[in-house]
Amino acid sequence: MTEWYLQPAKEPDEDIRAQALERQDNLTKPKGSLGKLESVAVQLSAAQGTLTPSVEKPLIVVFAGDHGVTVEGVSAYPQTVTAEMVRNFAEGGAAISVLAKSMGVDFKVVNVGTVYAIEDLPNVIDMRVAAGTQNMCVTEAMTLEQCEEAFVVGRDVIDQAGDVDIFIGGEMGIGNSTAAAALAVAHTRLSATAMVGRGTGISDQVLSKKAAVVTRAMSKHLPHMKNGVETLRRIGGFEISALVGAYIRCAQKGIAVLVDGYICTAAAMSAIKVNPSIRPWLIFSHCSAEPGHSRLLSKMDAEALLQLDMRLGEGSGAALALPIVQAACRLQNQMASFEQAGVSRGDD
Repeated sequence: MTEWYLQPAKEPDEDIRAQALERQDNLTKPKGSLGKLESVAVQLSAAQGTLTPSVEKPLIVVFAGDHGVTVEGVSAYPQTVTAEMVRNFAEGGAAISVLAKSMGVDFKVVNVGTVYAIEDLPNVIDMRVAAGTQNMCVTEAMTLEQCEEAFVVGRDVIDQAGDVDIFIGGEMGIGNSTAAAALAVAHTRLSATAMVGRGTGISDQVLSKKAAVVTRAMSKHLPHMKNGVETLRRIGGFEISALVGAYIRCAQKGIAVLVDGYICTAAAMSAIKVNPSIRPWLIFSHCSAEPGHSRLLSKMDAEALLQLDMRLGEGSGAALALPIVQAACRLQNQMASFEQAGVSRGDD
């Protein structure tokens, strides 16, 4: 039996796409004057199979996990911070907690693999695959079974979410920008120096070390990266794999995905490598300050909605972009056409 994560996503309706494009051109505005808002609404029309797309039932989930590669000294923060930040999420003190609450959006945290066990906390679900991944410079970050188990964590979160029409995934894990950079190198074949960034705010010296660590990991694993799953299990992370599972499941169920920053974009690229059919369901929220992010977006022929020089993660940039996506839908759905409004058209 074919693995669930290889099953195709819901296909976009190309007839509806053409009708949505025509509608955009007939609304009371100059053609193309709403810029990316028009392309987002058209993308969602085709994906959802309707001229009146909607993203009014959002869900935000942050996946947390630790990385064995942190022993290489690639982060400005100790590994204990992952568990400490999970507590901060639960207590409402993190940026994404504030944004979710202010927007009235359902929010939860899923512990996929922190090194340190975490006590029962409100809105935190314990689904640990293991106590962190292994050091990718020495061995595979995960076994195949662990990677697939993390996929299932993401899948089950979506299956149990109820009535949702747009999903924002976030991540928390000290060392995960190193894993994201490694995945970005694997999928673009650009250099490690082009794809690593300062993450949590590392020094120039640590930045150089981080690039060297990614290069070492790639030298070890690149000959064995025969497919998307194999690449992910060798150099990815539990929370990244859970995002991959969630993204794939969303596309299979017809749920739009608003992709956050560099790490979530690396997860999105990995998900596409595992299951290319999901691409029409992905909307990219912002381009972060991480230098590799714009290169990764370019590789996917993706344009981000925002550029705010953020590099926080947690789903924060995607949360900020959510009202823009909602506005894009409402504009297409509710604006009058030239004929309806009795407005004369200009020359094309």
